[in-house]
Amino acid sequence: MNLARPIRGIVTPMITPLLSQDRLDIASLELLIEHLVKGGVSGIFILGSTGEAPGLSYRLRRELMDKACAMVQGRVSIFVGITDTSSIESLGVAEYATRAGASALVYSPPFYYALSQKMFLGHLERFIPKLPLPVYLYNFPALTKLQISPEAVRFSADMPNVYGVKDSSGDRSYFQAIVSAVSHRPDFALLVGVEELLAEFIGYGAHGGVCGGSNLYPELYVKMCEAASRGHQDEVDRLQHKIDQISSGVYDVGEPESSYLRGMKCAASLLGLCTGAMAEPYRALTSQEREQIRQSLLEIQIPGLTVAQE
Repeated sequence: MNLARPIRGIVTPMITPLLSQDRLDIASLELLIEHLVKGGVSGIFILGSTGEAPGLSYRLRRELMDKACAMVQGRVSIFVGITDTSSIESLGVAEYATRAGASALVYSPPFYYALSQKMFLGHLERFIPKLPLPVYLYNFPALTKLQISPEAVRFSADMPNVYGVKDSSGDRSYFQAIVSAVSHRPDFALLVGVEELLAEFIGYGAHGGVCGGSNLYPELYVKMCEAASRGHQDEVDRLQHKIDQISSGVYDVGEPESSYLRGMKCAASLLGLCTGAMAEPYRALTSQEREQIRQSLLEIQIPGLTVAQE
């Protein structure tokens, strides 16, 4: 599928359905992909943070790329996360993703060694031209230790195969700075990773969002993008309330270090989208926490999926 420039709307950072630590849940993967495509998302991002990529074996990652691309069949764009501590491994995943049929790659700064902005720019200059598909940078300083500076974003925007950036910092001033930095490139996509700020950041110039909650309710986030882009404030306010309910009722249950991801996987299982199995080092929420999320999903009252009776 040809990539729109800039891509607009919702790109879902897809959870990885598992049966066990190193076994992909093929049936749930197909169910989830159909759910997302039907929900109107513009793309599916596999092997990201929400997809538990750092906890998955390379074998399973390759299987996921093959299966997901075959199931999507070009109906939406497929983005593949290639971030690793080793640039050689990142390049290997990129080459495999290309053969599998992916549309684009997503890349964060290597997340072990500390990097200066100067060192990172040099790395981009050497590494990005080697990649065989369009690339979207992924700014997530909470996990990578490096905030991709507005200057680095501007530098990358002038590289032929860098198509955009996803920002998960949640920093308003930073996002406004990168909007300004790439104002000369209207085809350079600016995507929001913090879903609670989706509508606000569209007001600053974002083209769409990479929202974890769209795994659960894709139409909600697609409608929010549309309403915010058109300036329909009453609709934005109504949808924002639902998104905030998901944030507080699903992502804030359990230990704060892992509550987003564990809550997401739990909610998906309660909606019949997957088993809820997780890769190490994480484990599913307790039965009490699971019941808390079930009650939250019942209160959110978004039609289309049935919440399991426990």
